[in-house]
Amino acid sequence: MESLVPVFVFFVLVLVTIAKGVRLVPQGSKWVVQRLGKYHKTLGPGLNIVIPFIDDVAYKLTTKDIVLDIPTQEVITRDNAVIRANAVAYINIVSPEKAVYGIEDYATAIQTLVQTSLRSIIGEMDLDDALSSRDHIKAKLKAMISDDIADWGITLKTVEIQDINPSATMQGAMEEQAAAERGRRATVTRAEGEKEAAILEADGRLEASRRDGQAQVVLAEASQAAIQKVTEAIQQNELPVMYLLGERYIDSIKSMSKSSNSKMVLIPADLPASIRGLMGKG
Repeated sequence: MESLVPVFVFFVLVLVTIAKGVRLVPQGSKWVVQRLGKYHKTLGPGLNIVIPFIDDVAYKLTTKDIVLDIPTQEVITRDNAVIRANAVAYINIVSPEKAVYGIEDYATAIQTLVQTSLRSIIGEMDLDDALSSRDHIKAKLKAMISDDIADWGITLKTVEIQDINPSATMQGAMEEQAAAERGRRATVTRAEGEKEAAILEADGRLEASRRDGQAQVVLAEASQAAIQKVTEAIQQNELPVMYLLGERYIDSIKSMSKSSNSKMVLIPADLPASIRGLMGKG
């Protein structure tokens, strides 16, 4: 029985050796192998053979796209406005050995790089441009960090700006400004309406005055023509004129007698003489 112990130990050692020498890498992963503490090679998906007790799998990395959430941060624009912005980055590790040996913590490094680059880009823009230029910020951000992370064996697939909004204080100020602007426009519109109404009213008065003037001219011309005709008709005969003036005189006295303010009406005794006086003939 004791003679079987060495055989059993040998058998266990063989199994352990085989287990340490055979590596099955799953699809979507790559393993970094170190030989005696130094980088040796990168194992791809499938069956891989390494030297037991000499080669060691030091790092296991995924080759799938990795989503990195960039925390929200406050950024000051060129016109000293404070906005809050965050983003999300999609990366892919193409060279695992560079990712593990080129940087201590590639995820934290990329997050920090995106944050600093985002602050730099927005800091060169005014508030209105920053809020309305997501595509521009995205393109510039990708161009700024792609070369840096390429040295770490990582490719930036894309970066998206999730939220970019004014801070609570700035948002309140913007709402007050918008309300004031709406009030100003309403005042301007009301003033313009009143101005147009006043102009139209003045134009109406001017047109009415012009028409009244034309009417008075027409009446004066008609009166002149009538007087000329009457003058030509009567010539030196004053009897028709006296008759017409007397008739007008009597009508005027009748109107005066009907007035509520009139208390007494005087009729001249010599009416023809009064009429001659009106005609300028003594």
